[in-house]
Amino acid sequence: MARGQRLECRRIPPRRPQLPSLVFLHEALGSAAQWRDFPDQLAERTGAGALIYSRAGHGRSESLQVSSGAGHLMNEATVVLPAVLAAAGIERPVLVGHSDGGTIALMFAASTGAAAGLVVEAAHVFVEDVTVAGVAHARAAFNGGGLRDKLARWHDHVDPMFARWTGTWLDPTFRGWSMEPALESVSCPVLIIQGEPDPYGTMAQVDAIQRGVSGPARTLVLPGGGHAPHATKAKEVLDVAAAFIAALPKDRA
Repeated sequence: MARGQRLECRRIPPRRPQLPSLVFLHEALGSAAQWRDFPDQLAERTGAGALIYSRAGHGRSESLQVSSGAGHLMNEATVVLPAVLAAAGIERPVLVGHSDGGTIALMFAASTGAAAGLVVEAAHVFVEDVTVAGVAHARAAFNGGGLRDKLARWHDHVDPMFARWTGTWLDPTFRGWSMEPALESVSCPVLIIQGEPDPYGTMAQVDAIQRGVSGPARTLVLPGGGHAPHATKAKEVLDVAAAFIAALPKDRA
């Protein structure tokens, strides 16, 4: 439970309790289960404990009616995520965020300063034409039935979840959204992962994050990685992410 909301979650106990916990933040159409065994593999490689949870309206979590737009991402980053961490007894986590989850991780670090490190994959910090086109293509696939059927296997509230996502990224008033000015407040180490080609974003996102954060940042670009390199290029991602986590400053743990 977080802020009175029942959220689906899974814990992986640590082998090295002195390490910061890994907290996994899924993509816009994702859930705790859709990470599959990637959290287990990264926890095994690092010895850190992990928390994997589904945001409200995703997976088996309760539905939550909230408005579209950047407001719901900021609410997840500054209201819900702190409540989840408090309920789990986690301080200064390493956030592992995919797509919208990566954006939420950056927002959390920028607004709270309470992250030991970030691993962000295919994160968005502004709106690109390719993102809008990718979402429009997904909406057509969803309305045609095929994508909806696939997602319905993972989500109890698939229709409002999908409507919130498309309602955000296809809203013309959202076109000018950018969190680039806030990136300077991200002072923890950041690993930026991007697959190419990605139907939802380009290297411009990587460049903006690397240029904008004030803490140390490194990048991992994976040709053929697509939108989810942790799934398509798991070994490469695991190798670099585990080394990044192992090298985090101990005073941030």
